[in-house]
Amino acid sequence: MEVSGSGFIPPTPLDRQDGDINKQNCRIWSEANPQVYVETPLHPEKLTVWCALWAGGIIGPYFFKNDEGHNVTVNGDRYRAMITNFFIPELNNHDVQELWFQQDGTTCHTARATIDLLKDTFGDRLISRFGPVNWPPRYCDLTPLDYFLWGYVKSLVYADKPQTLDHLEDNIRRVIADIRPQMLEKVIENWTSRLDYIRASRGSHMPEIIFKM
Repeated sequence: MEVSGSGFIPPTPLDRQDGDINKQNCRIWSEANPQVYVETPLHPEKLTVWCALWAGGIIGPYFFKNDEGHNVTVNGDRYRAMITNFFIPELNNHDVQELWFQQDGTTCHTARATIDLLKDTFGDRLISRFGPVNWPPRYCDLTPLDYFLWGYVKSLVYADKPQTLDHLEDNIRRVIADIRPQMLEKVIENWTSRLDYIRASRGSHMPEIIFKM
């Protein structure tokens, strides 16, 4: 099982009601003083989304939110809370045999407290930087969520130009729910082909053809 997170941003900035505005960046050009100005966010609001993927299905999406239901970015505490309160209970509802848990090298994934939690859950079947089975911190070409899932989802969720985060979240849920097991089986077959090539070539660059799904 491979896991990851991704940020999704609406195609146009949203009006911000509770965020910080950097007024040093406000510039108004006019021959006359209009006596009004419009505040725009320095950074657009976004969703931070997490999923787990294996040949038999997808767990998620999980959207990181605070206690008030506002979208937040992920940190170590929030990631561990998600693992404990969402992922492990969901995983127990699936018949996944001989599970190996793989994650990328994001700091919140590899903090000492996070690795300890994952070791308690998966033992030696943890593939991660600082884990029992080491994994490069950034290896997108061997990460199914990076080379398949997030690109596939982003290619579809913006089709109707969602203008709110709620609309975008609904689209993400729908697109992921529509992914069939047959597609995931092909993704994992492609992943094993990549691993076989890397082993046989002792880590050389993969040919372009292997990236075709």
